[in-house]
Amino acid sequence: MVKHFLLELFFPSFCVGCQQEGTFLCQDCKATLEISEYVYCLCNKNPLRLAQNELKGKCSRCQDRKLSGLFFALPYKEKFLTRKLIHQFKYEPHIIKELAKSLAEILLEHFMLIGKTAPANWENAVLVAVPLQIKKLKSRGYNQSEELAKELSKRLSVPVITDNLIKIKKTHSQMELSAIERAENVKDAFLIKKPAGLAGKKIFLVDDVYTTGSTMEECARVLRNAGAKHIFGITIAREG
Repeated sequence: MVKHFLLELFFPSFCVGCQQEGTFLCQDCKATLEISEYVYCLCNKNPLRLAQNELKGKCSRCQDRKLSGLFFALPYKEKFLTRKLIHQFKYEPHIIKELAKSLAEILLEHFMLIGKTAPANWENAVLVAVPLQIKKLKSRGYNQSEELAKELSKRLSVPVITDNLIKIKKTHSQMELSAIERAENVKDAFLIKKPAGLAGKKIFLVDDVYTTGSTMEECARVLRNAGAKHIFGITIAREG
């Protein structure tokens, strides 16, 4: 409490949306975000809404995906505030590491809306963050996906496994690449250091934004090869 008071005194926080002092995301701005109460399949074009009691996260068109399914709280393009929150969580000059807490709370509300907060949904599960390459990690100072995973871990009582899924290949930014180029860009970019620690587990792979899914698919491929039972993606937002 004292530490928080001193931080707010000397380094006050301001809402990313409206600049209200005292928080990085005020309740009024959070209320403008349309947190999804549905789960969709992995198809990039016209993804299907899945029934809440559906155990599989894929439709008949995306059965070949390595990922078992995807949970995301927000559509990426529809709200400027969503894009701003994620941008300030990742990029200079106004990078805000502490946004992990607010963004995790948004995801937890999504889980509540879709009925996935019961402990049974998280049995034998671990959280694994999509890794960054070393140069980018040193430049940013932290892996935003790992910070998000840590916050989710506190609230869901699901352990985080770090430094097992690692990035071993330098890749280009995915932002300006086509879907085919994205897949080629991340091919063989990841490695599991200790497969035994993941064998038989239900993996929740954490990242910030899901676009074409190429990064998560490649991570899911190596996780499956390591013996993981199911691999579900968790992202703040989905583009498209």
